[in-house]
Amino acid sequence: MRKPIIAGNWKMYKTLSEAKQFAEEVKGLAPDSVKVDTVICAPALFLEQLTQLLSGSAVHVGAQTMHFENEGAFTGEVSPVQLADLGVEYVVVGHSERREYFNETDEAVNKKVHAAFANSLTPIVCVGETLEEREAGNTTAKVEGQVEKGLADLTEEQVKQTVIAYEPIWAIGTGKTATSEDANEVCGAIRSKVESLFGQQVADAVRIQYGGSVKPENIVELLLMEHIDGALVGGASLQAPSFLKLLEAGANV
Repeated sequence: MRKPIIAGNWKMYKTLSEAKQFAEEVKGLAPDSVKVDTVICAPALFLEQLTQLLSGSAVHVGAQTMHFENEGAFTGEVSPVQLADLGVEYVVVGHSERREYFNETDEAVNKKVHAAFANSLTPIVCVGETLEEREAGNTTAKVEGQVEKGLADLTEEQVKQTVIAYEPIWAIGTGKTATSEDANEVCGAIRSKVESLFGQQVADAVRIQYGGSVKPENIVELLLMEHIDGALVGGASLQAPSFLKLLEAGANV
């Protein structure tokens, strides 16, 4: 039985005071980590304060992106060494917004995944198709290609620890959600691809999230699907009450 993982992606929202207030509201109410893994992926500016505020709680802190080099002349970037030094435990890699707006390629995603493991960070690797690709019947090919390239040259143990987030691009922030059956079908294809690359034991262990307009009203239906092990959540993770409802669902499914 794979433990659910619910990760909130705040994107470029919240001030520091708002982030601290959210952490104070959530840290004592989040379900026990035995039942569900809870992650907040916050803007880089807030990571130090959040790791301090949430230390000892059931809530883990993640970054939304990073560079794949440990250091260097990369103005404005954040390195995996710097994240690990702050106590950050997770990092989102290859989010569709990073791919679309900041030219993040499959090759860069793979370098970041390797850099994450080299610095004891757990990568949340995002994959997903556009509406045009879906309508053309290319969803499976697109997503399987991203998985294969993103996980290239990892060990079996590293893949077991990786979190894969299926996020259909057409459902992110649009209010549209893939049906639970459609989401499960693609997550199942991802698991099958992992099995073909790394074997059944690895495929059975890897956790696959769904992301794309996830909210308290639809999360239970999604989590009941065979291949969906959690959610990468945008808007519904910005308010403590709705995020706590998502966590409760994850802990009780």
